[in-house]
Amino acid sequence: MPVYLGIDGGGTQTTCAVGSDSEELARAVGPGSNPIRVGEERSRAALLGVVEEACAQAGVASSGIAAVCVGMAGGAREPMRDSIRRVIGEVTSAPALVVGDNDIAFEAAFGDAPGVIVIAGTGSIAFGRNGAGEAARAGGWGFSISDEGSAHWIGRAAVSAALHAHDAGETTLLVSSILNSWHLGTRDDVVRFANSTPPPDFAELFPAVLGAAQEGDALARGILMKAGSKLASLGKIVMRRLWPSEKAGVKVALGGGVFRSSPLVRQVFANTVRSEFAHVEIQARVLDPVAGALAMARKVQPGQTAASG
Repeated sequence: MPVYLGIDGGGTQTTCAVGSDSEELARAVGPGSNPIRVGEERSRAALLGVVEEACAQAGVASSGIAAVCVGMAGGAREPMRDSIRRVIGEVTSAPALVVGDNDIAFEAAFGDAPGVIVIAGTGSIAFGRNGAGEAARAGGWGFSISDEGSAHWIGRAAVSAALHAHDAGETTLLVSSILNSWHLGTRDDVVRFANSTPPPDFAELFPAVLGAAQEGDALARGILMKAGSKLASLGKIVMRRLWPSEKAGVKVALGGGVFRSSPLVRQVFANTVRSEFAHVEIQARVLDPVAGALAMARKVQPGQTAASG
C-alpha cells in the first residue's frame, strides 16, 4: 500500500501526517521548522524528527513513501525549496513537492473550489482563487515589514503598548506577562532584550497577551481586536481583487494558532469583513493545513518537485 507524507512546517510548530490513498494513518507534532525563523540546523532536525515519529506511529518505512508535500511560508521560493527537498531526501527518494503555507491551507479548505483563506500563525497571509482560476494574495512579506495580525505582530505590539503605558503612568497586566514569558526581571531588561540582535521571538508572547486579555486587560484586548481588524483588511484586499463586482457568496476559511486560540480575533475579523462583504460565508472551523499537505502529496506526479505560489 503506498503511503504519503504531508508536512505543515510553521515557524513555531511542525506537523507531519502520514496517510494512505484514503485515510490519515498517524501524525506527529514537533518544533518549528521554517528556516527563516529557526535556522537551517533546527529546521532540519525538526523536519526529520516529525517524519520519523509519524512514520513510526503509522508503522511504515521510508521505502514505502510514494510522495511528500511540504508547505511552509516562503517554501515555493528558491533556495528554501531546494534546501527543504534536500532534507526530505535524507529520508526518502520519493518525489517531494515544496509549496507555500497558503497552498496547503487552501487545499485543506477548498480543494479545487474558489474561496479565500486568511492565515494567522507566527506570520500572516491572505490568499484566494476565484471561479475563473485567478489568484491573489495580500500580506505575508515577513515579520520585519508585514505579517499584520500574526502572533509575532501581536507580541511586538504588546511590548510597545506595555512600555507606552509605563510612560503614561497607566497600569496593565502586559508588563508582568511579558516579564514572565521572557523570564526577565525589569522593564529595562525588556527594553534591552526587545532591541537585541538578533531580535527575540515576539511570537512567544502571544499566549501572554491572550491570557491578559482573558483577564480583562484593556490594552491586551485592544491589541487582539486590532489584530482581527488587520487580518480582515488582508482578506478584503484579496476579495476586492478577485470579486470586484460580485461579493455575495464568497467563502472564507481561517487558519493558524491566532484564530484557533482567540475568539475575540475571530469575532472582530468576521464583523470587519462583513461590514463590506455582508453575505460572506466564513467557515466556523479553523482549517487543518497538514490535511491539505497530505491531499497535495496524493496528487504529486512522478518528477513533480516544485510549484509556484
